[in-house]
Amino acid sequence: MPGQVGIWAALVAVLAAGVTTGSPVLRSDWPVYGGFPQQVHLSYAGSASEMMVTWSTMNQTDSVVEYGTNGLTNTAKGSCVEFQDGGEEHRVQYIHRVKLTGLTPGHKYMYHCGSMEGGWSDLYTFNAMKDGTTWSPSFAAFGDMGNDNAQSLSRLQEDTQRGQYDFILHVGDFAYDMDTQNARVGDAFMNQIQSIAAYVPYMTCVGNHENAYNFSNYISRFSMPGGVQSLWYSFDVGPIHIIGFSTEVYFFTQYGLQLITEQYSWLEQDLKEANKPENRKQRPWIVTMGHRPMYCSNTDHDDCTKHESRVRMGFSSYPGLEDIFYKYGVDLEIWAHEHTYERLWPVYNYTVYKGSMEAPYTNPKAPVHIITGSAGCRERHDHFIPDPRVWSAFRDEDYGYTRFQVHNTTHLYLEQVSDDKGGEVIDSIWLIKDQHGPYSHV
Repeated sequence: MPGQVGIWAALVAVLAAGVTTGSPVLRSDWPVYGGFPQQVHLSYAGSASEMMVTWSTMNQTDSVVEYGTNGLTNTAKGSCVEFQDGGEEHRVQYIHRVKLTGLTPGHKYMYHCGSMEGGWSDLYTFNAMKDGTTWSPSFAAFGDMGNDNAQSLSRLQEDTQRGQYDFILHVGDFAYDMDTQNARVGDAFMNQIQSIAAYVPYMTCVGNHENAYNFSNYISRFSMPGGVQSLWYSFDVGPIHIIGFSTEVYFFTQYGLQLITEQYSWLEQDLKEANKPENRKQRPWIVTMGHRPMYCSNTDHDDCTKHESRVRMGFSSYPGLEDIFYKYGVDLEIWAHEHTYERLWPVYNYTVYKGSMEAPYTNPKAPVHIITGSAGCRERHDHFIPDPRVWSAFRDEDYGYTRFQVHNTTHLYLEQVSDDKGGEVIDSIWLIKDQHGPYSHV
């Protein structure tokens, strides 16, 4: 089996190279042995004792994960669903999902996935999420990473395999695009991130580049906890409540305007629950991630460059999100879409609300926005207007990604890593909040 696994892994690498470098596409879909597991990735299932394993095969096979802390001593079985891409070839693959339960929080596990009739993946490891609210989660966030020019990928791989992160946030726009070449580009991308996503939970939200066929490649490939087709959902880790949502409901309205109101109602209910005194005391940090930002100072005429941004203000009778995030005291809003990095001062309705002139991020009176869409893709960089807006604190066009560590209930640290500068940290802040909650009550 080890020799067989190595052969298939080599073939996958050739396929990925063929797609990402622009050379002719291999027309033979994956290895001939079509039950072999591909595109292995983890997602947090919402409980420290659970982890979701997702993968793909070309043939329909059983869905099995063998795992354990000291050898493959446990077996879990799951489900397999046929996914047919909407392109002209209507290519079919099978998406497998297995939820591992009964994990010991914080313990390291080894696992592989697949089946006896189809073959097994390589052997991977992960750490079950720690339980409780008194530990300090670390994570990386970025958006807009494709197959071609995935500039930050190798550094993220290294960070991940050194155990630097508890999870990853990919804030929309994958592969460029998942449906391209009848979804072969999506397959290659999922294999490309396997060296990260098979080791730590890879948490996602949808971007505009996933819109083809009603976002079916995104919805089918990812498995977020308790969400609506992975379009909006939330989860808790340590002292943080994290919300992933879709900004795309405001733009691809051909898929249903009701999605705007459905998501808004869900967000309000989720934020109300997170703000119950007993919940906000346990998890005071509320962090959101959505693809298209409310604010930006780029030159590309995107939604965030407009004063009446749809995401911020809504349109017609459909509400935007700035007011509800302010009302319920969201601490940090993470965005992508712009292929740059930009850190904002605490801002609401175009007004800066610093904690003080000397310590602007200590007890700020509005949410802090971070735009981190420079992981690298075929569209290369975006650019900034010459003079930053009054609410823009720092901006940079280097390829890179953002690291976060929530140290405790009052201190959150973030830093921007420049891949262009060999991993140098080019920006960092401490966000300090002695009190969390709705800003109207601060």
